[in-house]
Amino acid sequence: MEGIARETWLHRVNPSVKLLLSLGVLISLLFIHNLNVMLLLTIVILICFAFGTGVSKKVALLFFLPFFLLFCSSVLTMALYGKGSTLWWEWGIFRVSEESFYRGVHLGFRALTFGLIGLIFVCTTHPVRLFYSLMQQLHFPSKFAYSFMASIRLLPIIWDEFQMIRMAHQVRGFSPGKGWKGFKRKLSAYAVPLLAQSIRRAYRIAVAMEAKRFKGNQKRTYYYKLSLGKWDVLFLLFLVGITGVVWFGSEWVQLLPNQDVRLT
Repeated sequence: MEGIARETWLHRVNPSVKLLLSLGVLISLLFIHNLNVMLLLTIVILICFAFGTGVSKKVALLFFLPFFLLFCSSVLTMALYGKGSTLWWEWGIFRVSEESFYRGVHLGFRALTFGLIGLIFVCTTHPVRLFYSLMQQLHFPSKFAYSFMASIRLLPIIWDEFQMIRMAHQVRGFSPGKGWKGFKRKLSAYAVPLLAQSIRRAYRIAVAMEAKRFKGNQKRTYYYKLSLGKWDVLFLLFLVGITGVVWFGSEWVQLLPNQDVRLT
C-alpha cells in the first residue's frame, strides 16, 4: 500500500478478525460516557496510529488533519449551542456553559477515536487480502468479492480515461460555456463516454466471470490462503489490554474534572 514505510505486526492480523474486532470497539464507544475514559482511550488509539500503522510521519499527519478539524468543529458546535446551568460565557446566540463544553469535548474525542480506528484498519489492511479473508473465513460469496476487487482495479483506468477526454477537449478547443447550460454540456461531454466505456467493460468482466464459473455455488481454490493464527490472538489480547489500561487508568489519573457527561 502506498505511503507505508514499514510493515508492523498489525499487518499480519487476519483482516476478518481485525474487521470484526474493530467494529466491536466502534460499537462499544457509543456506550462510553465517562470523559476521562474517552480521553485516555483517544490518547492510546492515537499512539497506536502513530507507531503501529507503519506509515510515514507526513502521511500520518495528512490523514490525521481532517479528523482533528472534525474534533475542533464538534467541540465548538456543542460548546456554543449546548445547554447547561453553569454559565461561562455568553454573547448573543452563543452561550458556553461548563456542561456544554465538556459534552463537546466528549463528542469530539468520540469522533476522533472513530476516525483513528478506521485509519488504523485502512492503513494496515490490503484490500485484496481483506476480500480473500472474507471469502475464506466469513464465507462471503466469491462472485461479490471478486466483483468488488475488479471495481477497485478499474478506478485508476476510469481516471486515466477522464484525463484523456479532458486533454482531447483541450486540443479540440471545446468550450461548454458558462452558467447552467454550460455545466450541463460539460457534464454530458464527460459522463456519456465514461458511462459507455464502463458499461462495455462491465459486460466483458461479467462474461469472463461467467466463463470462469463465478456463481458462488462451487468450491474454489485461492491464490492467497489466509487462516487464523497467533497474530489474531495477540490482537485480541492487545485490545483487552488497552481496555484494562484505559479503565483503571481513568480511576487513577483524573485529567479532566468531569466524570460522566450525562450527569453534568
